[in-house]
Amino acid sequence: MTATHVVATAGHVDHGKSTLVRALTGIDPDRFEEEKARGLTIDLGFAWASLPSGRGVAFVDVPGHVRFLKNMLAGVGAVDACLFVVAATEGWKPQSEEHLRILELLGISHGLIALTKVAVVDDDHRELARMDVTDHVAGTFLEDAAVVEVDSLTGQGLEDLRLGLDGLLGTTPVATDAQRPRLWVDRSFAAKGSGTVVTGTLTGGSLAVDDELELVPGSRPVRVRSLQSHQESLPGVGPGRRVAVNLVGVSHDDVERGQALIRPRQWHLTRRLDASLAVLSGLDHEVSRRGAYVAYLGSGEHPVRLRVLGRSALEPGGSGLVRLHLAEALPLVPGDRFVLRETGRSETVGGGEVLDVDPVLPASRARPDRSVDRVVAERGWIEADVLERLTGAARPADLGPWVVDPRALEALRAAVDAAVDAAGPLGLDVAGLDPRQRAVLSTLDDVEVDAGRARRRAAVDPLADHPYSAALEASPFAPPPPAGVDRQELRELIRRGLVLESEGTHFAPSALDTAAVAVAGLLAEHPEGVTVAQIRDALGTSRKFLLPLLTLLDGRGITRRRGDLRIGGPRLPSLER
Repeated sequence: MTATHVVATAGHVDHGKSTLVRALTGIDPDRFEEEKARGLTIDLGFAWASLPSGRGVAFVDVPGHVRFLKNMLAGVGAVDACLFVVAATEGWKPQSEEHLRILELLGISHGLIALTKVAVVDDDHRELARMDVTDHVAGTFLEDAAVVEVDSLTGQGLEDLRLGLDGLLGTTPVATDAQRPRLWVDRSFAAKGSGTVVTGTLTGGSLAVDDELELVPGSRPVRVRSLQSHQESLPGVGPGRRVAVNLVGVSHDDVERGQALIRPRQWHLTRRLDASLAVLSGLDHEVSRRGAYVAYLGSGEHPVRLRVLGRSALEPGGSGLVRLHLAEALPLVPGDRFVLRETGRSETVGGGEVLDVDPVLPASRARPDRSVDRVVAERGWIEADVLERLTGAARPADLGPWVVDPRALEALRAAVDAAVDAAGPLGLDVAGLDPRQRAVLSTLDDVEVDAGRARRRAAVDPLADHPYSAALEASPFAPPPPAGVDRQELRELIRRGLVLESEGTHFAPSALDTAAVAVAGLLAEHPEGVTVAQIRDALGTSRKFLLPLLTLLDGRGITRRRGDLRIGGPRLPSLER
């Protein structure tokens, strides 16, 4: 598949953007009859062509009129470069300036300038227009951009423009495949015989036929029925291309511009984010939380509440940090760009870069940046897959499933180490630890876990050869009570199976084994069953101790009760040698 770049047009209304795209591609980007009738682009248009090198280029043609600015913003959020159009007949105009500022706010850094309609002006007028453009782009990313003189109707300069675009895109980075596809929907319609089709510029990863995806906001599961790029049906499409996706599982009426197609569980959906904000110098007021704002993220327009971090307001031409609260949760990642407009004044305020899609610190303390280490440090412990969703960066886990801040790790190590000491000779009950504490326990060099208890390697197990165990062994069927035995030690003896307990009476495990063999011998002589008295006499014990012992035998399936008799259970030992 040939390399493809997506290029957005930009410029003032009626400066010939759509006509130029049509001349370069042979495709009319104006889709609506109203656009054709009025000669005015209202919504996004799309076209494509091959450049002289064979490199593919897809154009997103945006409207220039201020009334359709939000449609323009929907089209420039995922492009590689711009074709900036200025008519030689009019020169630089207000919408030229606003489009340039928006492109800068969105972080676009590659572009080419087309000076259009040059066939209808004389040389002096054309040169003045060129100088006007050069003055206005000074200090911007277009400062060193080539200015190509062109006339779409006569064909003058079109080949030079194709060569210029080819050279520009040859130095423009190709979209990378991070295996996290995201397609912001900029158009949705019903195709006859196919159902719902959405279009957008694919970034972050590849899509393939039969992929199971999620449409967000709304978390609607969908499946890819087919894919097209530049009207060519394909089994799969890589990032950096214009794509039409035929979806199963949703009506086109339920899909809106600004939604996104993503893979389930790959993205963090956020309604709160921290970001940088650069304020345009042309404003005549500060930017504060007071105002009705909308943020242009991806291909959508989203109402937001804004709070400036660290101060009360940002001055014109200044920059700072802000927290944005969204009405709907969006699949965002640090590095995403946005444009901020104030609806009350109907003006572009500024724009910036998403820094944190899940801020955990209160706004009064938050100082976000794009550092992955900061995200880890603020949380202490974070699962590696969650960290990748929050930052877009894959980090190997440090311990178990977690990436751990070194200070948080040392703090928990010290706490668990102290808990082992505090538990005393019996050791720390591992069952009472949470997963992080158990993971840290495995990193303590001088601690070992035995029978569910963590203790120092050099510590002597107080239950080994415990006096009470020896006393029970010495008198198996007249066992002494646990007088004087520490309660915690007794509980641990029972938990480990070193002592058996039944109805408040304690036995050595060997007592149960001996009793089982004795009962097996009795049942060999009396297969119909034996009485309690017969078992008592055989063991030389009393009813006081025998009844709790029989409860153990019954409970372990060695014997079963039938009326007043005991018969053999499934675990009765065999007397055969």
